[in-house]
Amino acid sequence: MKSVRSCIGTLVVLVLFRVGEIAEACSCSPVHPQQAFCNADVVIRAKVVGKKEVDSGNDIYGNPIKRIQYEIKQIKMFKGPDRHIDVVFTAPSSAVCGVTNLDTNGKKEYLISGKAEANGKMHVTLCDLIMPWESMSATQKKSLSQRYQMGCDCKITRCATFPCEISAPEECLWTDWVTEKIIHGRQSDHYACIKRGDGSCAWYRGVAPPKKEFLEVEDP
Repeated sequence: MKSVRSCIGTLVVLVLFRVGEIAEACSCSPVHPQQAFCNADVVIRAKVVGKKEVDSGNDIYGNPIKRIQYEIKQIKMFKGPDRHIDVVFTAPSSAVCGVTNLDTNGKKEYLISGKAEANGKMHVTLCDLIMPWESMSATQKKSLSQRYQMGCDCKITRCATFPCEISAPEECLWTDWVTEKIIHGRQSDHYACIKRGDGSCAWYRGVAPPKKEFLEVEDP
């Protein structure tokens, strides 16, 4: 009897461990919106009008691979191919980084960033920048058209604890977490990391395009 109880106990522990492992399967490092923009193949503003689960081929064992297919109405493309995006794919569960909670009534607008697949389709994960358009700051919206792209050669370094510093002039130090205890704070909402004429990078704040003086010599 002791042996049976021991085996059952071990099995329960293994099951709980596996459940925990699955629940923790999706892990994303925090990134500044500019980094998310630069890392993405496609960045669009769109409404979601439909959602369904579809087969997407088979795995190595012949089992069907499921994905969620969102039908969208593209409003504007900020980065990507020279064509409209009509559908967006994601994994079927948040445990494997699937984006499963987008509003599909066609009323809410989203900023959606993701990867372009070989077949021309767009795939998104929880690690991509996906947020309601109405929740974005004026600076973030304006930066999508040009400013973020101007800083894609720069490196934004996240400061997790003080002290922290940049290691090269091409870096901007992102301190929202240590100064405000939130990931998306003042620098995330209102700043872009811009490359200047001398090759260095610096934070720039404001909706207006950077002045020539800033790009050449001026500190933000």
